[in-house]
Amino acid sequence: MFTNLKKLPGYYNFQQRTAAEFFSNIADWGVWATLKNYLMWDQMRMDPTDFADVTGYTFTYLMNGLSPGANWTGLFRPGEKVRLRFINAASMTFYDVRIPGLTMTVVQADGQNIQPVLVEELRMGVAETYDVIVEPTGDRAYTIFAETMDRSGYARGTLAPRPGMEGEIPERRPRPLRTMEDMGMSMEGMEMNGMDMPSMKHSEGSGMTMPGKNPSSDMPSMGHGQHDMGMHDMSSKAPADPIASMIPGAEPVKHGPDDHGTGNQTVAEYSQNRFGEPGRGLENSSRRVLLYTDLRSLRPYPDQRQPEREIELHVTGNMADRYMWSFNGEKYSDAPEPIRFRYGERLRLTFVNDTMMEHPLHLHGMWMHLENGAGKYLPRKHTVIVKPAERVSVAVTADAPGPWAFHCHLLFHMEAGMFRVIEVSDKTL
Repeated sequence: MFTNLKKLPGYYNFQQRTAAEFFSNIADWGVWATLKNYLMWDQMRMDPTDFADVTGYTFTYLMNGLSPGANWTGLFRPGEKVRLRFINAASMTFYDVRIPGLTMTVVQADGQNIQPVLVEELRMGVAETYDVIVEPTGDRAYTIFAETMDRSGYARGTLAPRPGMEGEIPERRPRPLRTMEDMGMSMEGMEMNGMDMPSMKHSEGSGMTMPGKNPSSDMPSMGHGQHDMGMHDMSSKAPADPIASMIPGAEPVKHGPDDHGTGNQTVAEYSQNRFGEPGRGLENSSRRVLLYTDLRSLRPYPDQRQPEREIELHVTGNMADRYMWSFNGEKYSDAPEPIRFRYGERLRLTFVNDTMMEHPLHLHGMWMHLENGAGKYLPRKHTVIVKPAERVSVAVTADAPGPWAFHCHLLFHMEAGMFRVIEVSDKTL
């Protein structure tokens, strides 16, 4: 179980780029492009290395309650199979988990059996769980290494045949950087002076402008014009084959005109499903990284109906001027009413991330089936990571009457307003 322990007050601290990085950027990009890049991020009061609200400067990262120096140890007999249950029980931290020298066979996701997947590393959002099977051999220790997504620290433990043994701690990886793709920019016109330049499109009136072409002429629109909490009748769009499975949002979808008001800092000009990407910081890994497209239920799920309608929720927030998090630009205290499901219906929830951060979205009371292309074997989860500028769709069977919580599982985001109530009832919508 991976957790974090807060040592100092304060919600977050931004990691500043060093002078060495600045001059390295000048060497790679040139003076003018580097200055424009730095001034742009400075105007946003943000940094392209801002992957976490709270970093290792503030947190100590723990494994089963023990710091890296305390070295939690699990014992094994060489040659036996060992099942490990990884639980991200932290409040604000994403972890990239690996065991150097061992391949992990993933057999459960969020407590649900899946078809086994062989991987060497996996990313975990807060509240996600994965069960893996490993087969350690020999008279040696193996390090369970849970590196934070922003690379500011790690939790670690050891698998060993005897107490007191320690495995080698892997070399730390460089901090990842946000890119224009993370900001939902057009896939064309990204290059400026030959570099992939991190940026984002701000809401109207922010004073931010973007270089390059007008994205509206670069990318096809998918026809989703309603970008508040839209409810779309899907009865005429269901494929004839009930087993047919597509990944909604596989093609980029242009954002509508709603910028979600003062509670939102940015919009993703284009959103797209990114299940097939391991996540920023893992894209160039030589290791086999678990993808959401790898997840397939062990058996066909019971409710094979196509969704009858779609509810679209935009993940919104403001980290620069104020610390605010919300859905559709409305924090929980300002939400006009619950999100209503009809008892017994099959519907689609589509999440569009308009922020520059990953969010683990968590639904109480009902399962979310990831629409990841697995056909009748869609995996079900209670927590889903939504990457920046990503469009994620899940199918839900509203089989649990009553009010249920739906929220981002990053504690500070939930407390700041990224929380809604979903009401399941027989009432006519």
